[in-house]
Amino acid sequence: MALWVIRILFLGLCVIGGYAISQVRPEFVGGTYGALFGMLFGFGFGGLMIALDEMLKGFSLRAFSATTFGLLLGMVVAVLIDRSGLFDKVDEDTRMLVRIGLFLAFSYIGIVLAMRSNKEDFSLIIPYVRFAPRNKPDNLLLLDTSAIIDGRIADLIEANFLEGIIVVPRFVLKELQQVADSTDPIKRARGRRGLEMLNRIQRNQRNEVKIHEGDFPEEREVDAKLSRLARNLGAKLFTNDHNLSKIAELQSVNCVNLHDLAKSLRSILLPGELLSMRIVREGKDKGQGIGYLPDGTMVVVNNGQSHVGQQVLVQVQSSLQTGAGVIVFADVRPPAAA
Repeated sequence: MALWVIRILFLGLCVIGGYAISQVRPEFVGGTYGALFGMLFGFGFGGLMIALDEMLKGFSLRAFSATTFGLLLGMVVAVLIDRSGLFDKVDEDTRMLVRIGLFLAFSYIGIVLAMRSNKEDFSLIIPYVRFAPRNKPDNLLLLDTSAIIDGRIADLIEANFLEGIIVVPRFVLKELQQVADSTDPIKRARGRRGLEMLNRIQRNQRNEVKIHEGDFPEEREVDAKLSRLARNLGAKLFTNDHNLSKIAELQSVNCVNLHDLAKSLRSILLPGELLSMRIVREGKDKGQGIGYLPDGTMVVVNNGQSHVGQQVLVQVQSSLQTGAGVIVFADVRPPAAA
C-alpha cells in the first residue's frame, strides 16, 4: 500500500514537471495546448518508470550488481578488441558498425556470465579478495500471543533448544497488553503471565529479542497479520492456536504448534515398565485410581482407589491414543513383588 502511495506521488510530480517544462521551454512542446502536452508527456514518463519498476520487482540488488559488473567487463573487452589494430584499415562507416557489434555482443556475454556465476567466481577475477556475505540467513522465530502466555517457549529457549532471533510484532504486544488490562480476572492473569514470560525471554542472553514495528492495517484479524508477516520475513511461527497453525500451513508458512511439539516429546511407555507415581483421585470405574506423569499423561491405575494420596509403584499394562492425548493403563505392583 505504501509503495503505491509513493508511485502516485511520483506520477504527480512527473505531471507537474512536464507542465513546468512546457512553461519554461515552450519550444519543446509548442502550440496552443503546450501545457496539456507537457503534462501528458510527464504522465507518460512517470507511467513508463512505474511499469519498469513493476517489471523489475523480482530483480535483486545482487542481480543488479552482477549485471553492472558483467556489462563493464564486456565493454572493457570490446574496447580492447577495438583498439587492437585489427580494424585499422577498415573505412569509418564499417568501423562504426563493427564497434557497435562488439559492444553489444560482449556486453550481452558479460551480463549473462555474471548472472550465471556464484560468489566464489569473483575471487578468480579479483585475486586475494573474498566477498564475505552472510550465507546463512537469520533464523527468525515469530511468537504469537498464545505462545508467549503459555510459557513453554521460554523453557525451550533457556534449555537452548531454540536458536535465532525472537520476533514479537508490535500488534501482538498490544494485544497482550489489552489482555493484561482486561476486567475479567482470568484474562487479566493470563495477560500478566504473558508479560512476565516476555520479560523472561528478553533477559535470556542467548537469543536476541526484537519488537517488529510492521503492521498490516488492511488485515483486521491478528492471525492474518501473523501469517502475512511470517511469510514476508521468512520466519518460523510459534503458536498454540490450532486454527492459526492450519491457516499458516495452507499459506505455506513454516509454523510450529507447541501442543503438537509437546505430544511428540512425550515418553513412550511399553507394557511391563514400572512407574513410581502418586494417585491423586478416584477413577470413573470402581476400584480405579488416577495419577499423572510429569508431562501430564494420565495414568488409570486398576485397584488404585484405596491408594489415593499415596506414592505407589505401578506396572504399565497398555496405552490408548485419544484425541486429547495418550491414556496409560496400569496395575498396582504388590509391595512383596517390588
